[in-house]
Amino acid sequence: MAVSGAATLVEALEPVRSDPAHGAVLLDIDGTLAPIARHADDATVPEATRTLLIEIAKRYALVGCVSGRRAARARAMVAIGTIAYVGSHGAELLAPGATHAELDPEIAAWSERVRAFGRRALTVPRQHLRVRAEDKGAIAAFHWRGAPDERAAEAAAREIAQEAQGEGLATHWGRKVLEVRPPVRLDKGVGIRALLGDSDSDSDDGSSRGGGGGGRGSAVRAALYAGDDTTDLDAFGGLRALVRDGRLRSAICVAVGSEEAPAELVERADLQVEGTDGTRRLLEALL
Repeated sequence: MAVSGAATLVEALEPVRSDPAHGAVLLDIDGTLAPIARHADDATVPEATRTLLIEIAKRYALVGCVSGRRAARARAMVAIGTIAYVGSHGAELLAPGATHAELDPEIAAWSERVRAFGRRALTVPRQHLRVRAEDKGAIAAFHWRGAPDERAAEAAAREIAQEAQGEGLATHWGRKVLEVRPPVRLDKGVGIRALLGDSDSDSDDGSSRGGGGGGRGSAVRAALYAGDDTTDLDAFGGLRALVRDGRLRSAICVAVGSEEAPAELVERADLQVEGTDGTRRLLEALL
């Protein structure tokens, strides 16, 4: 459902906001916290949004950003060291205050092969079409947003996808981006399950802590996730699986709408807000 009024939004968020000491707030970055930029490296989180996120991290048991970017890059972009980061669509987990991200060993074994493919795939003709490569460690991304001829650049990306599949690699499509990935389970739902893996949904001993945003080992009972793209469907699925398994009592899946948002994301969401301004209102309602 779409919500507009502040009171309505507060009501919709009640399962999480009513008990922040046992609540988790999980957010995509690009298109959710930060407006989509023509070049991915130019995207920034508005200071007003960042300030709200700092306050939320003081109140809720777990606050985390779940991104397709590498975890360290995501933390540098958001610039809050007291929250958790899931990077590379679940491949990396960067705990609050940690200096290095944990990388799944099975995925790490494929990293160099994916990188090598990425270097070969970005040929001179594709560069002339303004297809741009992004190294995400275990993932090689190819962007064409803002190319002089986006249709030609997308066609080149589809050629890259065919080549990747021919070499036994996996592919995933997002908003004007192709990702080439290892052929192993890798998605935001997996990352969220790992992030919440130490939580005890049945603990009533009062031992869970709010205010650090760490959450690992705390008793998270209700969680919210907000995202704007196809990859965020996996995050929705991961949260709802935790509810089915009895690890969470409730989950709220929020679609951040835009002209490019996939229809399925809105269809599968519990509620919808519009754009990064809508995300900011969402954060205000959580406080």
